[in-house]
Amino acid sequence: MISILQSLPKTIHVSIGISVILFLGLYFGNGGFDFDLLFWSWLFRYIHVVVAIMWIGLLWYFNFVQIPSMSKIPDEQKPAIGKVIAPAALFWFRWAALLTIVSGLILAYLNGYVHQAMTLGIGSGGGKNTAIGIGMWLGLIMAYNVWFVIWPNQKRALGIVECDPDLKAKSAKTAMLFSRTNTLLSLPMLLTMVAAQNLY
Repeated sequence: MISILQSLPKTIHVSIGISVILFLGLYFGNGGFDFDLLFWSWLFRYIHVVVAIMWIGLLWYFNFVQIPSMSKIPDEQKPAIGKVIAPAALFWFRWAALLTIVSGLILAYLNGYVHQAMTLGIGSGGGKNTAIGIGMWLGLIMAYNVWFVIWPNQKRALGIVECDPDLKAKSAKTAMLFSRTNTLLSLPMLLTMVAAQNLY
């Protein structure tokens, strides 16, 4: 067991294996179920939740841990954050953001509310469509920030893209402010998403 836990790939493979065993147990232990629209809706909701946890978890890591801790780290140790940890975290951060959006749109399409949600429920009864729509639009804004503001600025701030020191400092501040903006939007986004599932 220790050898499994000492390797992230092995840990993830075992986690997936346990999930498959549980899925098969639920399938065969309860008389099975159809691989119909309900199944695909469940599958994409599962994917959506998994990648959203990765995205928002890393967003909160940056804002609750990395950014506040940078001033406390000795200068000679900061390159380890900027050259190793931050680029790896930003890789998972941006791709999790994209997969959250894609899986969420597929889920909304499968459940038949993508148009009503994107129009915030106007003309379609409101309520659930308005709530999920607000969450979807906030998610889209946040993902836009990740790919088109935070990531380009982080590339300059971390030295992945060469630039002069003034632009590097300005880029670091811009990336931080938009990351903080996404943190600000994260709780309202999660509130509306959960409200759509549980309050209507």
